Amino acid sequence: MPVPTWIARKRDGGALDDDAVRAIIDGASRGVIPDYQISALLMAIVWRGMSPRELAVWLDAMVASGDRLKLESVAGTKVDKHSTGGVGDKISLCLAPLVAACGVPVPMMSGRSLGHTGGTLDKLEAIPGFRTALSPREFERVLAKTGLVLAGQSARLAPADKILYALRDATGTVESIPLIASSILSKKIAEGADALVMDVKVGSGAFLPERARARMLARTIVDLGGRAGLRVIALLTAMDQPIGRAVGNACELAEAIEILRGGGPADTRALTVRLGAEMLVLGGRARDGRIGAALIEGAISSGAGLERFRKCVALQGGDVRVIDDVARLPRARRTKEIRARTGGWVTRVDAGLVGRGATALGAGRLRKEDRVDAGVGIQIDRKVGDEVRRGDRLATVHYTDAARWAVAGPMLEQAFVVGPRAPRVGRLVLETIV
Repeated sequence: MPVPTWIARKRDGGALDDDAVRAIIDGASRGVIPDYQISALLMAIVWRGMSPRELAVWLDAMVASGDRLKLESVAGTKVDKHSTGGVGDKISLCLAPLVAACGVPVPMMSGRSLGHTGGTLDKLEAIPGFRTALSPREFERVLAKTGLVLAGQSARLAPADKILYALRDATGTVESIPLIASSILSKKIAEGADALVMDVKVGSGAFLPERARARMLARTIVDLGGRAGLRVIALLTAMDQPIGRAVGNACELAEAIEILRGGGPADTRALTVRLGAEMLVLGGRARDGRIGAALIEGAISSGAGLERFRKCVALQGGDVRVIDDVARLPRARRTKEIRARTGGWVTRVDAGLVGRGATALGAGRLRKEDRVDAGVGIQIDRKVGDEVRRGDRLATVHYTDAARWAVAGPMLEQAFVVGPRAPRVGRLVLETIV
């Protein structure tokens, strides 16, 4: 196997042929190509990129490295949503049941937190008993019965991605656009989705803070998905301040339930409705986004989305009592308040600092083996554009460990900026890419 030749070809800006790409993915999956050679190739891809043909074959080989769910017992166009990760991003928790209530099946495989961005699985596991590790048969059964399923990735789906991601994480090659796009899409195709709505975050709390890079990723995912037979639409959305008013696993879950009950912060609801509308269009239930939005709003006001979530929680072993009484969710008992040091207007709530502060409290992970504390988190009382007086409470921090608060506190204090003039509040959805 001429792996050094392939590495050199990529290093020098050449393209790999189909057979070489398939041999590389197969060799990585079976462990017959050493990690150091795969790592060298990944770094060459970071610097030289990949041609559309190379990337299409790379994606196909990643999907073929494991099982592919058929979901034949589930009728209709199956639509998933994926976010590149943000702070306070609990959207999937309320979005999936609302879309399912409108008649579009949602097979959702999610991830855990890493770094300052939260993970949907960690939020779901704040529900006592909730099972995110499902067999393929269980995954399909829950989807068929409720119209949605919220689970973790099976080890048998796109196993090449797990191997490549671990190497990327260890070698400084995570932020390659082609490698990110193929990683996301390999899992979505393998899980049996027919269409995908991408929420690509932009701003201080985003994985790719710069808008140009985020746009490039969105464009790559839309085009690559289309070549693979997956219909994709991507939205660039703002992540300069956290979404909603809750950051942390249990408190974000509580906010998602509040949205399903018809309440909740305006930005959380607006983004849920917009993404849901796009999913209904892709799923063939709405002719356009306006009609889709009306259907999602209807599923909120009727309580249909809440009931779908209740059924999903019950089937996945969770304690449904938390849906009617969020006080049953974990909550750290020790609190600190962040207060305004001067009067004026909140001009910034830095999502990156809030996310890193939440991680320092124990809400997220710096390493994959770290354990999360479901009860810690931040309740945000004032957001960008709000007027405040000196001494007004900006946020309440729930924490368990004083040593962790000592690290997180300065970051959270710094995250809130109060200025003398009212700021312009930017749009939530920045661009749509189809």
